[in-house]
Amino acid sequence: MEPPPQRLAVTADARVIEALMRASILDLFPRFYDAAHTESAARYIGELDLALIEDGTYYVHEAGGEIVACGGWSKRNRLYTGSGAAADDGRLLDPATEPARVRAMFVRGDWTRCGLGRAILERCERDARAAGFTKLALMATLPGEPLYRAYGFVEIERTMVRLPDGTELDGVAMERPL
Repeated sequence: MEPPPQRLAVTADARVIEALMRASILDLFPRFYDAAHTESAARYIGELDLALIEDGTYYVHEAGGEIVACGGWSKRNRLYTGSGAAADDGRLLDPATEPARVRAMFVRGDWTRCGLGRAILERCERDARAAGFTKLALMATLPGEPLYRAYGFVEIERTMVRLPDGTELDGVAMERPL
C-alpha cells in the first residue's frame, strides 16, 4: 500500500501533532513499558519541539484530512525531548563532524506497519544529506527500535532516559551513515 501524502509540518499543526504523539505513546508503549512509564512518557516525550517545524525539518502524513504520522530530523544539538532542556540544545551541528538527529517519530496506532515511519526516515535521510550531513543519530524508545534496526540504524548503547519526574525509560542510542 502506498503511504498517504507527506508534507512539511507547519506551526498550525502543533496541537494536532502533540495529540497524535500522546495518543501514539498511550497506544504503543504499553507493549514495552509498564503503566507508570507509559504515562510519564505521554507527558514528557509527547511534547513537540517547535524548532523542528521552524527549521523546516519536520514532516507529517495525512489520511482522510487527519495527521496520522509525524517525524523529522534536526540540525540542532538536541537529541530528544523529554528529559528537560540543556544550555546547548539550540546549537547548530557541524555537518562535517556531527550527525543530524532523527527526532519525534510517531505513528497513530491504526497506521503502524504501513510504511509511514520508513517514508519519514527516507525524507530525513535525503534532506539531511542535502544539508551536508554524513550520519544520522537518534535515541530510540523500545517501540521504535525495530523500525530503526530494519532501516539500517545500529545500536551504539542501551541507556536509561531520565524524565523530569524521575521516571527512567529504557532507550537505545543508534546511528546510521548516510
